[in-house]
Amino acid sequence: MNRRHLLLLLPLMVSACSISNERGTLAELRSVEIELKDEKIGDGLEKAMASYRQFLEQTPESAMTPEAIRRIADLSIEKEYGYVDGGDGKDTAATSVTKQRREISLEQPKSAAPVALDNTAPSLSNTASTGKIASVGGESENDFEQRVAQGETVQPEPARRLDAPLPEGGDDLGNANAEQAIAMYKKLLEKYPLYERNDQVLYQMSRAYEELGEVDAAMEVMNRFVKTYPVSKYMDEVQFRRAEYYFTRKKYMDAEEAYQSIVTMGAVSSYYELALYKLGWSFYKQELYEEALHKYFALFDYKISIGYDFDQSDDKSASKRVEDTYRVISLSFSNLGGPDSVVDYFARNGNRSYEDKVYSHLGEFYLTKRRYSDAAASYKAFINLYALHEVSPHFNMRVIEIYKKGGFAKLVVEAKKEFAQTYALNAEYWQYFDVNARPDVIGYLKGNLKDLANHYHALYQNKQFVKDKSGNYQEALLWYRNFLSSFPSDQESPALNYQMADLMLENKDFGDAAIAYENTAYNYPLHEKSSAAGYAAVYAYREHLKVVTQSRRGEVKQQIIKSSLKFADTYPEHEKVTIVLGAAADDLYEMKNYELAVNTAHKLIDNYPGAEKELLRSAWLVVGHGSFDMKQFAAAENGYLNVLALTAETHKSRPKLYENLAASIYKQGEEA
Repeated sequence: MNRRHLLLLLPLMVSACSISNERGTLAELRSVEIELKDEKIGDGLEKAMASYRQFLEQTPESAMTPEAIRRIADLSIEKEYGYVDGGDGKDTAATSVTKQRREISLEQPKSAAPVALDNTAPSLSNTASTGKIASVGGESENDFEQRVAQGETVQPEPARRLDAPLPEGGDDLGNANAEQAIAMYKKLLEKYPLYERNDQVLYQMSRAYEELGEVDAAMEVMNRFVKTYPVSKYMDEVQFRRAEYYFTRKKYMDAEEAYQSIVTMGAVSSYYELALYKLGWSFYKQELYEEALHKYFALFDYKISIGYDFDQSDDKSASKRVEDTYRVISLSFSNLGGPDSVVDYFARNGNRSYEDKVYSHLGEFYLTKRRYSDAAASYKAFINLYALHEVSPHFNMRVIEIYKKGGFAKLVVEAKKEFAQTYALNAEYWQYFDVNARPDVIGYLKGNLKDLANHYHALYQNKQFVKDKSGNYQEALLWYRNFLSSFPSDQESPALNYQMADLMLENKDFGDAAIAYENTAYNYPLHEKSSAAGYAAVYAYREHLKVVTQSRRGEVKQQIIKSSLKFADTYPEHEKVTIVLGAAADDLYEMKNYELAVNTAHKLIDNYPGAEKELLRSAWLVVGHGSFDMKQFAAAENGYLNVLALTAETHKSRPKLYENLAASIYKQGEEA
């Protein structure tokens, strides 16, 4: 029979003593067969405590005596504060405690308002809020350090419970219970110095002192505990309480030693992670920033080893601790010199899978202080090392946002150019990532290319930058063409193509402008600028004709004719189509392409009878002259007759027209 079972039987043994005259003496119990089973005591903690007291009063001193004394003290603590340890750290199904265990710390922490995290970091393209960029809370640096300085709220782990069944109920007795428990613990330690559970007695006594607010007394007990029971199962919790005592009093070297003892125990201690974190703080407070970083990264490495997901944690408490750790890491690197110190640290101590988050948190840390250059440098340091990393595009985006926040217009432009070059569709980055799987990056690339084209186009038109006009023109063309070649089917491409053609026209690059207009007019599905671009192409070609060398005039004329006829066929409803057709007919006749000239003239005459009188007269003249030259004299006669009908009686050309009409009639006579 073990001690646990004996304790379960103590109330029964006391009852047996009260009727010993009828059933015999205590000694006779040795030969009695006892049924062992858990029973729920129905009259509350007082009944249990009374049973143990009765046992002490009515039985001779034995090995059970210190156990009973400890039990009464433990029950006093349970009565007052709702917690106690049964020695094995295990819950039992028979245990029923209605009071909840109160959280305990060495000092009562100051009340503080909850801290809300801000998860809406500003973004130009809604990409910086996708989890790639660190979120920074609204808590000031001073408030953050003060919160840490208050110490941690310590709860015993695992839950400390009695190993004998406890009843429900029981009224609070005030601090008298704690004082009574302390007195009994002292008596127990004094009278039974070799009691095997004296480590537990010291542990409970220290907690009772804490509840009474006698923190220094609690520390004396814990210091005694540490010296006397170095291998006790309570050692990690006691050491952590000691460490917090020292830390909150700025005795960081003493705190360091206590935290380190827990870290040395390893992950078997439930305080291991928290001890690593606070050990880092102990070094930080001593300005040993690199030593502090070792502990923070050891904490993160451990969390990864047990499967913690930094991006998908549903544990708000754990996530808050992780964010706090990133924040103090940022403070440490800031004190060590900033982004360059991060690069140097990982180069010397090995790379980590979560490095991107370290750089991001440092960048956001600087941004909260409006240190825009340092914030951008933090992100750029990571990009320079890992240009092909999944998050690098998002870091590039954030750099642009930071420069924009800081009002660095030139740096915004340069950063946009760098992004556009690094993540262009033909760039190395896309050899490792699927374009279709990164719509956020592609969307930002499109926006950048458009912004850059518009930016340099506007500079080109700005009279303040007339000296840079040529350079701005070339830059604008570069980004227009990059967009159009990268996204030829994008819904914005027609409009941008039209803008590019306008830019060329402004710069008097008429030939290129004409080609760009034609591309806009005919190589996209019908859009708002389609017909306007078709007309503009014809216009640009005609302007081009005015400046080309004589050797190229024939070539350009052919381009004019081709573009004019295509425009008329494609956009017959355009308000300028009659002018285009009339000019084309004239050009064709001048080029001695009589058949096409006559056909073009008839297209104008037949399809647009309501056209301006002068346009119709010119078209009939082409019909007359062209038909005569093709020896189609009857058609020529008809043409001249219509020209004369549209010519004023006083017009100086009438005599010549009559001669042409007579000649066409004469030629018909000759043929006849």
